[in-house]
Amino acid sequence: MSLRLAGMGQTITFTELDPLAFTAALDGFVAVYAAAMNPPARQLAGREAILERHATYPRFRALAALSGEELAGFCYGFHGAPGQWWHDMVAAALSGLGGPPGASRWLANSLEIAELHVLPSYQGRGIGRELLFRVAAGRPERTAVLSTQDTESRARRLYRRAGFTDLLTGYRFSGGEPPYAVMGAELPLRDGTSSQSPSS
Repeated sequence: MSLRLAGMGQTITFTELDPLAFTAALDGFVAVYAAAMNPPARQLAGREAILERHATYPRFRALAALSGEELAGFCYGFHGAPGQWWHDMVAAALSGLGGPPGASRWLANSLEIAELHVLPSYQGRGIGRELLFRVAAGRPERTAVLSTQDTESRARRLYRRAGFTDLLTGYRFSGGEPPYAVMGAELPLRDGTSSQSPSS
């Protein structure tokens, strides 16, 4: 799977990774995360362990975007289920903080997009969109859900174009983190459309 970047003279290759290959490359993924997000050091501590644990979750799928041998970006997701930290936090928030009507249905049969990051030098070239759509393609789940910082960022605009709508805004997963938006979309993803509440 490859994509030639218009006007850039570069070919980006998209490679799907099984859980074993994914965990073998954790250093590179954490480095891309750090470059893309510039998180405080405390958020980097234990990051590899979180990614490694996610690779054990059901229906795990990961994609790496490579420019030659350089890791330009990555994305992964899995089937969301009770007992997973993010799933349980968001489920409680949707029921307790007045999410949209029928909000719990967004999590009932969902693909959780856990991470999507692209190196700053490769951003704005369509790599994030390709990663998102390829990870979500052909999934058996009814919806896709994710969280992103609650700002008008490039990532937020990408998600909206892919059909994601806000389920929660201004949500803090812990006291020291910036506010996040939790977003959901019906599957398959569609460009230029807005998600509607998933059917029962």
